[in-house]
Amino acid sequence: MRGLPLRWLVRSLVLLVALALLLCLAVFGRWFQVAGVRGGWDASLRLLRHGTTTVDDFRHYPGRPLRGAGDGRHAGRVAGTDWQPRVAVPGDDAGHRDLAGFLADSGTISLVVRHNGALRYQYLAPEASASTPSQWFSVSKSVLSVLVGAAIHDGILAGVDARVVDHVPELAGQGLDALNVRHLLTMTSGLAYVESDNPFELHVPFNYTSDIERMILRFRPRRPPGEAFEYKSGDTALLGLVLSRALAPRTLTDYAQTRLWSALPLSDAGMWSLDRDGGLEKVWCCLAGSARDLARIGELYLDGGVAQGTRIVAADWIAASAGGAAVASPVWPEASVAAGFRGYGLGWWLLSAERGDYLAQGKDGQFLYVDPSRSVVVARLGRGAGGLRASQWAALFRSLADAAP
Repeated sequence: MRGLPLRWLVRSLVLLVALALLLCLAVFGRWFQVAGVRGGWDASLRLLRHGTTTVDDFRHYPGRPLRGAGDGRHAGRVAGTDWQPRVAVPGDDAGHRDLAGFLADSGTISLVVRHNGALRYQYLAPEASASTPSQWFSVSKSVLSVLVGAAIHDGILAGVDARVVDHVPELAGQGLDALNVRHLLTMTSGLAYVESDNPFELHVPFNYTSDIERMILRFRPRRPPGEAFEYKSGDTALLGLVLSRALAPRTLTDYAQTRLWSALPLSDAGMWSLDRDGGLEKVWCCLAGSARDLARIGELYLDGGVAQGTRIVAADWIAASAGGAAVASPVWPEASVAAGFRGYGLGWWLLSAERGDYLAQGKDGQFLYVDPSRSVVVARLGRGAGGLRASQWAALFRSLADAAP
């Protein structure tokens, strides 16, 4: 009788291991189904080798480099960087505290505040420098929107009403003939793609596959486009394929080099991760760069879309991105309203109608905040969000904008 509990424990452990193996086989089998043999195999190996996604992913996967000026002289005019604001920090009983101390406690890698075209404040974690790159995660979606606006201005894309099937004819006859660029930018595509950590859905293998195009070409509709907002990386991935096809034989990274890194210009090297060597850019997640360069991209919108005397995007594109002419979805989820968002523009989260501020945000607390009413841009990169919601970070950024000298 004394050995019974031990035998029971051993049998239970064997059963648990067997169930875990069966679950893994079921998951990987699903990935082979949706991503193909090569894509599913590579996705499985990448997950096992590197684990879940982090801000260092660009160091692990294939990518195309972006060249910066290299010495920081193009980071912009510096003014008043000795400014040490004490701002309202959400959740702090006293209401105000030292900003640098809060940023250190919240896992911030770097934070940059630019005001009226000048660098006003910069925080760097001990292990970081001003040029340290970090993955921007879904902030990349908003940067892609900038590039789409540039491509429309350059005549590469016809406009937001351009049909997807005109650039990706493989999707014709699959119920997507009415889908256009605006639907993808505003996340109203109606695609049957769920933004979920459920490994049986498309999103998880999508982040690891070596064959993004194969998965995109299997997209099918769940509802007609334009009916409802549903945040999903699949919309951005398809938009990236549309732009890549329009740019060919140039790559999307080469276009980003020309219209952003070289034109603004940006100071530091960047990297855009690919699904495989020579493959497609992972446009929804995996553009990496420094915080000061990210802030300069936001500042392009404060400057009306003009950099160094050259127009990058049209002024009406910026107005639409900030909610002026964008479709804020006929059905706007209550969860998004509760999170402090009033809508979704052309790839940007819309905040206060009074201030006209808007936000790009990514996993683990990556943010690009633009406040036209105060001429302030804030870029924050981190290893986590420090336990704060996006609305709390937005409140902090507003506090910084209000305190700017």
